[in-house]
Amino acid sequence: MAVAQCPASCGELIQGWILGSEKLVSCPVEWYSTVEVSSGSPLTDERPLSRAMVDRLLQYWQYPAHMSQDIRIDVQSTIPVAKGMASSTADIAATAIATAHYLGHQLDEQTLAQLCVSLEPTDSTVFRKLTLFDHNDASTQIGCESQPQLDLLVLESPETLRTADYHRIPRHSGLQAGAAALRRAWDKVQEACVSQNPYRLGEAATLSAIASQLLLPKPDFDSLLALVEECDLYGVNVAHSGSVVGLMLDRTRHDVDYIKWMLAQKKLTVHWPQQHLLRMVTGGVELQ
Repeated sequence: MAVAQCPASCGELIQGWILGSEKLVSCPVEWYSTVEVSSGSPLTDERPLSRAMVDRLLQYWQYPAHMSQDIRIDVQSTIPVAKGMASSTADIAATAIATAHYLGHQLDEQTLAQLCVSLEPTDSTVFRKLTLFDHNDASTQIGCESQPQLDLLVLESPETLRTADYHRIPRHSGLQAGAAALRRAWDKVQEACVSQNPYRLGEAATLSAIASQLLLPKPDFDSLLALVEECDLYGVNVAHSGSVVGLMLDRTRHDVDYIKWMLAQKKLTVHWPQQHLLRMVTGGVELQ
């Protein structure tokens, strides 16, 4: 038996046209998918992408395909699905590392990323460092220095959008329109990590969130920006292919109850009725 876990993401810190193609930097948070791989018959309610990852690994290491039917995958996760929180990436990345360990192998981050993108567009939560990542083909993997410490008040919407559906939306012109802002945002992410400055990271995320309004607009976005200013928060980040939004803050410095009250006063809870206070964490998949 082998067990591994991978964090969710509160949308992306930045996503858009950077260094010649669409890339992203995910925002890993303390909400995990935990996957147990063991000997046994497959469960009836298993997740199809996790099974696809097991089959991909058997093929990668040249095991006979029929071995898959003697491998049981048990995914334990309450990460919201199809809201931009990287639930799928967490499932398949944790499955990959647990399966590798179960079979007596190891996977480095670069190989893990390649395997994940072979199944679907993948979030950079598979890396320990904040990483600029080409989520479609894994051709770009640029890690940053250690990340600033901060919290997120994650605003969850009932609206769902599957990653595959988002990628069918024509968005090339919107990406190009935001390219200059995303170049600045990427510079600010790197600066934030070097200087350990959460405000700089918030500036980067806010730039990217504003650019994302051309592609997948969030409701009452100007009210969200006004709240960030009024409460002196670090910034706002969004799921660029989902509905979730993150208010970037420090729970020891900012009054979270007051922020929640302000959300209700501005009627923003109509769009995001559920909120979760989470720490931003280190990414990467860990064996348990």
